[in-house]
Amino acid sequence: MKLSAVFLAVSTVFAGSALAADPASIDWSKVPFTNVKLFYPGQSSYEWLRSDKHPGASMVKRDGACAACHSGKEDKLGEKIVKGGALEPTPVKDKKGAIELKVQAAYDAKNAYFRMQWPTAAKGPGVEYPYYRFDGKEWKVYGYPKLDKVVQEGKQPGIYEDRMSLMIDDGKVAGFAKQGCWLTCHEGERDMPGVASKEDAQKAIRKNDIRKFLPESRSNPLDWRTAKSPEEIAKIKAAGGFVDLIQWRAARSNPVGGADDGYVLEFRNFDSGKNHFASNLDAEKKIPKFMFDAAKFGAKAVSADQIRKKDNFLIRGVNAVAFDASAGWKEGDLLPRYVLGQAEGSAADNKGIGTWKDGAWTVVIVRPLGLANDDDKSLKDGGVYQVGFAAHDDNITTRGHYVSFVKTLGLGAKADIQALKLP
Repeated sequence: MKLSAVFLAVSTVFAGSALAADPASIDWSKVPFTNVKLFYPGQSSYEWLRSDKHPGASMVKRDGACAACHSGKEDKLGEKIVKGGALEPTPVKDKKGAIELKVQAAYDAKNAYFRMQWPTAAKGPGVEYPYYRFDGKEWKVYGYPKLDKVVQEGKQPGIYEDRMSLMIDDGKVAGFAKQGCWLTCHEGERDMPGVASKEDAQKAIRKNDIRKFLPESRSNPLDWRTAKSPEEIAKIKAAGGFVDLIQWRAARSNPVGGADDGYVLEFRNFDSGKNHFASNLDAEKKIPKFMFDAAKFGAKAVSADQIRKKDNFLIRGVNAVAFDASAGWKEGDLLPRYVLGQAEGSAADNKGIGTWKDGAWTVVIVRPLGLANDDDKSLKDGGVYQVGFAAHDDNITTRGHYVSFVKTLGLGAKADIQALKLP
């Protein structure tokens, strides 16, 4: 299916939503932009920042701001870390240490509109995600992020989607305004020092792994194992002690005009409801749930030589049909690991659309004002918020991203990034 066909479906999503302004109709040339430097952080975790290995540890422990020492030095920091060393044990060849992100913001009576533009390392858009491959007997994962050992050893191809993330707080998370996403990055998480085993993660938080969390969710912020009780977490959440996490994904949300709506507290959670993507694996039978509709897609599966040469998005109601185990599968057939569809509930709050041209992404995310869900930060006219940005590209996930120091965002108020009020 051609990308243009996907975007026809996306345009229907935008047309049917309660948007006061069509993002495509906004004259962005009249909206001020802010250049935000993103740099490669490696394994500079919450714990590392407070250790003797970090020269600025004493300042961090006194709730000092990261930018107070490092603002304007992002290029130097990123280049030092990305080349390999104590904070990057598995460097990726030719990866840059820093990139420039151009940010614009606008709002009207109903929504806030965020437009981000940034260059990618790859020569094409990162719109692929790992697949399930039939080996003649079983369906096994094909393709992994570049930081994974199997890719670095040449046993699997590097495959992962590009991504743009925004963390937003309204002043209710202690320390976020000064230390931003470093409050959420901890040892024990995936691709970080001391990765938690599945068994230990289950014991601590009843999850299969450890992902982003806030210090307030642990009785000892330096130890991911010390998770507070569900009752304590619920009280923190009710008091607004979480950061909103919006993630636009080139493979798993963009084809259906969406952007994840989530939040970070004791874990990196999705908002309540139904997300834009769901697993395409029947966990009991160990076979895919859906395959391509050959009449609409041109084939029931994808081959390895078609990766990055066509749009291989599997979308319910568009080109997906129930998997048929007797359809004559052959070795090498590939099916997407996730099936896409429209989100529901609080998880459906955000809209997003991205286009890649001349080596760069342009992404617009639409966020409704005045959300009242208990898993959202509510944006309002006159409000000032703290925001951090992150970009994943070049087939990398987890810590292999570029991040920013915290910026302020103002809707009709003075801030680092000032949103223009639309007529």
